[in-house]
Amino acid sequence: MSTANHNLSDYESDKLPSASDMRFGVVVSEWNPNVTESLLEGVLQTLQNQGAAPDQIVVQYVPGSFELVYGAKFLAENAKVDAVIALGSVVRGDTPHFDYVCQGVTHGISYLNATQTVPIIFGVLTTDNMEQATDRAGGRYGNKGDEAAVTAIKMVALKRGL
Repeated sequence: MSTANHNLSDYESDKLPSASDMRFGVVVSEWNPNVTESLLEGVLQTLQNQGAAPDQIVVQYVPGSFELVYGAKFLAENAKVDAVIALGSVVRGDTPHFDYVCQGVTHGISYLNATQTVPIIFGVLTTDNMEQATDRAGGRYGNKGDEAAVTAIKMVALKRGL
């Protein structure tokens, strides 16, 4: 979904299922912490606003966005969670490193979604510059963390409803 003229934090909380009986894992990249910590704040606020207690949310850190795949897999298999949210920020630089990291994380999270028993939510910003990242991590476009938390709640509800 394009973020042009769209605030990522806009959602109708009364139309979401309660998260009071859900447990979440959140894996956060330590790289670009000014961005990833803001994303985490959005996730925590949204989950708690929807009824999840702090002890129902397990947060773990990994060094960078590439490591999110392993961290998400580890949480899905070991933390007894209903969903895992992966948060990262990859900002384009002068080398192809950006492309390799983005491709690896995207494919890795997609693979986990096809092979794990819990949904793995892609909350990774892939931006051309730091301004775009901060715009989407609590800036003028809201917070992608909010969107990731809403997605996690909806995916847990989907799984439970089948």
